Amino acid sequence: MTLAVHVPEELSARVPVEQRGPGLERDAVRMLVSRGAEVAHHTFRELPLLLRAGDLLMVNTSATLAAAVDGWTGHTRVVVHFSTRGDDGRWAVELREPDGRGTTRARAGGPAGREVCLPGGVGLVLEEPLSRRGERLWWARVSGAGVPGLLREYGRPIRYAYTERDQPLSAYQTVFALPSADGTGSAEMPSAARPFTARLVAELVSRGVLFAPVALHTGVASAEAHEPPYPERFSVPEASARLIEAARAGGGRVVAVGTTAVRAVESAVGADGAVRARAGWTDLVVTPERGVRVVDGLLTGLHEPEASHLLMLEAVAGRVAVERGYGAALQGRYLWHEFGDVHLVLPGVRP
Repeated sequence: MTLAVHVPEELSARVPVEQRGPGLERDAVRMLVSRGAEVAHHTFRELPLLLRAGDLLMVNTSATLAAAVDGWTGHTRVVVHFSTRGDDGRWAVELREPDGRGTTRARAGGPAGREVCLPGGVGLVLEEPLSRRGERLWWARVSGAGVPGLLREYGRPIRYAYTERDQPLSAYQTVFALPSADGTGSAEMPSAARPFTARLVAELVSRGVLFAPVALHTGVASAEAHEPPYPERFSVPEASARLIEAARAGGGRVVAVGTTAVRAVESAVGADGAVRARAGWTDLVVTPERGVRVVDGLLTGLHEPEASHLLMLEAVAGRVAVERGYGAALQGRYLWHEFGDVHLVLPGVRP
């Protein structure tokens, strides 16, 4: 899906909301609310008023990694973005070129056998492209140290050119983030959950809203080409599967916090339509043709008009709702990207 809209550069959120003025917290972002073709404007702090007892929020507990590391290939400086750990110990990586402003631009990744020198005496060798779709991401073998330790010691969060300056890793962690035992996580923040604060979570719980944790470790997005998502590692625990099924049976609405949560839970649906515990890799791409089988609503950020995430949003909300919502977001000067405002899509009937 593409939208015939242009997002002005000034609508990119350049810093987190809590840095835009005194007394602001993460939940001070604006929230566009779509119910069918109806659009309303709120702040995120009003979320408890828009949900009801028995509704369930699916949240991604994947922690964000400091996934960008400086390196050299020959005499050329590069930045390596570590994307996804494979089952064989290799990592999918993207080689980027420093742009002189603290961010990076795309560059060719190959050929196979290219060596990259990383800090701490760590070496990396490109072996093969991750996909036949292109050569942006490569499987690479790392020697000299474990990648989780390398990222902790020398890494920084992946940052794109629309942001104003580097931020600490804490700015890219959500309140739901949990470190994994093997040190893996998300190359880019599951940003739909960023506006949640502990106080807001407590208020939602006190009102009878349920939370079901899932995990999906997001890989490096394509900032330039807006490619469909690659296979990603996910987990839907047994307790969460039971919570989701209980909420559905009781008439509660299942609202995914982020497209990552949609991909995870929709990958755990059986042929009978029931959600069961499942873990592994998912290559599911949710489109309007495929539809959604579990999710009733979605809380998500604002995506570029060419982004594949819009296909998922259309699958949940319908094309008319997406078009009207994005039109209202542009007219209302909402902010885009991971530090920006959010869009809540609910079923057409009011709570």
